[in-house]
Amino acid sequence: MIAKTPAPPYYAVIFSSLRTDGDHGYGEAASRMLELAGEQPGFLGVESAREDGLGITVSYWTSEAAILAWKQQAEHRQVREQGRSTWYTAFHTRVCKVERAYAFPH
Repeated sequence: MIAKTPAPPYYAVIFSSLRTDGDHGYGEAASRMLELAGEQPGFLGVESAREDGLGITVSYWTSEAAILAWKQQAEHRQVREQGRSTWYTAFHTRVCKVERAYAFPH
């Protein structure tokens, strides 16, 4: 599903990852993180896709302060550490300011 976002400006966090083999609790943790992110002040929505080991998740936020607060959230920090040790062979996180957005249909 495509996230419904407000008119810009807002922020996007792009998380690109390569998974290890096996689930090892990943599916449950990913679902919990989506639920928890949705409870955070400033969260606008998320889009995610995974194929052949490559995953890309884009989350949308009202401000950089909201992104930093999410990064410091205790349960999220714990799951990020487990990601490094168990679920990912590599990942990149990019933070962008969305200045323009276009959609079809309008």
